[in-house]
Amino acid sequence: MNSLFKALNDETRREILNLLKEKDLTAGEIADAFNISKPSISHHLDLLKRADLVSSIKKGQFVVYSINTTILDEVMQWIINLKK
Repeated sequence: MNSLFKALNDETRREILNLLKEKDLTAGEIADAFNISKPSISHHLDLLKRADLVSSIKKGQFVVYSINTTILDEVMQWIINLKK
């Protein structure tokens, strides 16, 4: 769960999740939405993948990223149980 909170602690990663909420995107499409280097975007995507917040699938020469909301459901349940 530490990797999840680390991933969510960054504004760029939260914005990537907002983009993926709308539709699946390639790494290039995600990078085009930001004014930072592609290696930096790759780093952010790697941290999101390690936290299970995004998944990726190779389609030809592209990697397409999707948001994984299942992990967020688990965190919400954990928070609700913590509050009880």
